[in-house]
Amino acid sequence: MHAWPSVFRPDFAFLGSYPRLSLFDSLKRAKVELPVRDPITIYVCGITPYDATHIGHAATYLTFDLVHRYLLAAGHRVVFLENVTDIDDPLFERARRDGVNWKQLVDDQLRLFTSDMTNLRVLPPIELTSVTEAMEEIIAFVASLVAKGLTYSLGDDLYLDAKRVTDFGDLPLAMENAIAVFRERGGDPDRPGKRHPLDPVLWRPSAKDEPRWSTPFGEGRPGWHVECNAIARGMVEAASQNSLSLQGGGGDLIFPHHYMTELQSRARYDQPFSQVFAHAGMIKYQGEKMSKSLGNLVFVSKLLEEGVHPMAIRIALISGHYRHEREWSDDLLRAGTDLVSELLSLLSRELIPDYDSLITEMITALADDLDTPRVFALLHKYISQAVDDRQPSKSPGDLSRFLDAVLGVTL
Repeated sequence: MHAWPSVFRPDFAFLGSYPRLSLFDSLKRAKVELPVRDPITIYVCGITPYDATHIGHAATYLTFDLVHRYLLAAGHRVVFLENVTDIDDPLFERARRDGVNWKQLVDDQLRLFTSDMTNLRVLPPIELTSVTEAMEEIIAFVASLVAKGLTYSLGDDLYLDAKRVTDFGDLPLAMENAIAVFRERGGDPDRPGKRHPLDPVLWRPSAKDEPRWSTPFGEGRPGWHVECNAIARGMVEAASQNSLSLQGGGGDLIFPHHYMTELQSRARYDQPFSQVFAHAGMIKYQGEKMSKSLGNLVFVSKLLEEGVHPMAIRIALISGHYRHEREWSDDLLRAGTDLVSELLSLLSRELIPDYDSLITEMITALADDLDTPRVFALLHKYISQAVDDRQPSKSPGDLSRFLDAVLGVTL
């Protein structure tokens, strides 16, 4: 399916050099430099379209928009792909609850999502690929694991025999905790007959009102983790690479989703799924993680309807460090709104103080694991000093273009 419309990104001529981008790798648990072999291939896990985009979702996509923009500004060729999980339990449960067709629910929520991304100035991926669109590749991926003898059947479900591939020594958390998280996030570690509690399901029967596909290993639909492997593989092979440069998503995907995606890639291709795994921290509201069950969701579309400037939302979400859990608040949004006003005032002037060193320092901060708190501290300091500067000397054009091209702050 097509992504949202292309977002204008101005040319910005920077005379200095862009340092290599370093990000914290969630599976290696260390900061690493992103590979620089072009094209840089990036795959970000997209939405399950059963509800509107809340600011926790937006924070994740803004994180990887900053990565995308930095790499483009540094002169790299980037191939960016994002998926849509339009086959998943929460989606079907919501459709049943509301008495609507699941396809209609997907279409409605995708329209909201793409509108939100456009308003927040997120660069679109080359393609939004849905699970239903990639079913041929998904079935072929599962069939290849069957052919390699790495699967087993339990009832009508097909599982990966994970112990044939790993001893689980690379789990990002203790085994007991991993089993508990697996149970909470859609896994079935307690099912009698499983060879290992963490064996992921590859193919399963569909419920009566769910879509189904016929395969040599049964009629039904895919398991969650297998989908991303199949969707991303075509991009990797087209780039003549063995694995992705970067896999991204929210921090709640580290385990089990991204761990299982990596495991299945090694099972199928004897190659890692990605060279780097990076994750955005959760956004809390009123002291709790945002969730539908708690009813503490703040929706991007609702804020826009209330007249909030989209750049105020963007600034509020990227001003904190992407890896850290952050609290959404009225004060945070107000600070974003105030900065928009200050920037509009500054950039409307005919001349402003020299900002070459400001841009150099901001680029250095971004290169160091997207240190946006440092970026905005530098920007606030510059603005406060510009108010009292008696000898402004430079047109604001390049600063405006930098903020747009690299930070996505369009005024």
